[in-house]
Amino acid sequence: MINIDLKDPRPIFEQVRDGLKNLIICGVLKPDEKIPSVRDMAQNLAINPNTIQKAYRELETEGYVYQVTGKGTFVAPIVAGEHDDKIEKLMTEVLDLARELIYLGVSKEEIKESLDSL
Repeated sequence: MINIDLKDPRPIFEQVRDGLKNLIICGVLKPDEKIPSVRDMAQNLAINPNTIQKAYRELETEGYVYQVTGKGTFVAPIVAGEHDDKIEKLMTEVLDLARELIYLGVSKEEIKESLDSL
């Protein structure tokens, strides 16, 4: 499910957060699906529960998950129009990166192929 690389310079909580975010974005984890409890995830990955809690808290702040007291943590559903500001910001970043890639000699076709491989 999630791989922790001890040689990765990123903190472990970021690796957990990014791993779960990737599973959500790719559709492996579906909206309203329960994700493992902090305790279970910590045991499975053999890391401190506080590290998992920090990753879950960041995912909640970013809108990827929500918590139900006494029930657990669940994947947040996408609500139309709710993320318009974030979408606009990310699209601007994508265009800026594409322009920089073109400046560095990458063709538009190569950029399109990379995006199509998602």
